[in-house]
Amino acid sequence: MGIADYGGGQTPQSDVLVVTTNDVPGYRVRQVIGEVFGLTVRSRHLGSQIGAGLKSMIGGELKGLTKTLVETRNQAMERLVEQARARGANAVLMFRFDVTEAADVGTEVCAYGTAVIIEPLDI
Repeated sequence: MGIADYGGGQTPQSDVLVVTTNDVPGYRVRQVIGEVFGLTVRSRHLGSQIGAGLKSMIGGELKGLTKTLVETRNQAMERLVEQARARGANAVLMFRFDVTEAADVGTEVCAYGTAVIIEPLDI
């Protein structure tokens, strides 16, 4: 597996900027739209759980589970961007992930932030 299998984030072509900061240098917030989130829940695959259990006895990275979590986070982020776009935003500030166990059968991943409309500063 290559590095692309273990990464995420936006493509440079995205029309909705997503940042973890309170602001974007060179821009001002013209309008705050409000909280947006993208949510997904993934069930545990029995085969991967058995493999992870065996791997945990000898140590090392659980690559299958890592790849699944990356895919899950990317899906949650895509849903967040879709929500922001649907509400008229061109940016999401204070982006974060929240990961929790969902009823002991899977993992819930929530991507959330504040949808805003930003515009360049007049310099």
